[in-house]
Amino acid sequence: MSEMIKGGLVLEGGGMKGVFTAGVLDFLMDKKIMFSSVYGVSAGACHMTSYISGQRGRAFDISVDYLDTRWYCSIPSLVTTGNLFNTEVAYSLIPNDLNPFDHEAYEKYEGNAYSVVTDVETGKPEYLRLKSCRGKNMDKIRASASLPLVARMVEVNGRKYLDGGLSDAIPLERSVRSGNGKNLVVLTKEVGYVRTPISGAELAMLKVRYAAYPNIWKLMRNRDIRYNRQLQYVQDMEKEGRAFVIRPQHKSDTSRIDKNPEHLKRLYQEGYAEAEKNYDKLMAYLNA
Repeated sequence: MSEMIKGGLVLEGGGMKGVFTAGVLDFLMDKKIMFSSVYGVSAGACHMTSYISGQRGRAFDISVDYLDTRWYCSIPSLVTTGNLFNTEVAYSLIPNDLNPFDHEAYEKYEGNAYSVVTDVETGKPEYLRLKSCRGKNMDKIRASASLPLVARMVEVNGRKYLDGGLSDAIPLERSVRSGNGKNLVVLTKEVGYVRTPISGAELAMLKVRYAAYPNIWKLMRNRDIRYNRQLQYVQDMEKEGRAFVIRPQHKSDTSRIDKNPEHLKRLYQEGYAEAEKNYDKLMAYLNA
C-alpha cells in the first residue's frame, strides 16, 4: 500500500529527457509514495500513468525498447502518418500488447490525475482529468504530447489540442491554486537552464503550418519568456516552502529526440539517484 501524500506532483515534459522523470518516479514507487494530485505535461503525462498504475520500470522500458524499429519513432512515420511517434504503436500496440498497461491498478487510484493540453483555438492550457486510460481517454495523453510540426492535433470532446508545454510547461501554479500547499516538482531541464527564443526559420514554419490557429505560433514566439517566468515562479515557491524541486544537476548528452539507449539509461539513473539523494529532505518537507 502506497502512502498517499496530500499535495501535488508536477511533471514537466521534455521529450526523451523525460527518462529523468521516469527514474524519479521509480524511486517514489520503491518508497511507496503517492501524491493526491498529479499534473503531467507531454512526456510527464505519459510517465504519470505508469507511476499511478504502480508499474515500476515501465516508463523507462517503453521509452527505449522500440526506438530501433523503423515504424515507431522515425521520419517515415512522420511522413506517412503526420506523427514522428507512430500513434498506433505508442498508444495502442504498446499498452495493449507489447508492454500491457494495468488499467485496473490505475483506476484504483484515489487521487486526481491531470493531463495538461493546449487548446489550439484559444492558446490556453486545459487540465483534463484522467480517471481512466481506456479507449478514447488515451487521446488526452496523446494530446499532451503532440508537439507542433511533428505531430497532428488531437481532438478530445470536440476541441482540438496540442502539447501542454506550449501553454503551461510547469503547471505548479495550477497545483498551488487548486489548494496544494506542498508540491514536488520534477523538472527535466538542468540547474541554470535558461530557454532562448526560437529561430526565425522555425517561427516562419509555424506561421505557415498554423495560419488558421494564430495563438499557436504566438505561443511559440514568446515561449522562452513564459517558460523563464515559470522557472522563477518555481524558485519563489521553493523559497516559500510550497515546492520541492528535483532536477538534473548538469546538462546531459540526451536530446529531446534521442535514440541512444546509453544516453537514456544514464539520464534515467541520474533521475533515480537525485530522488534517492533528496529523499530525507523531501520527506522532512512533506511531513513538516
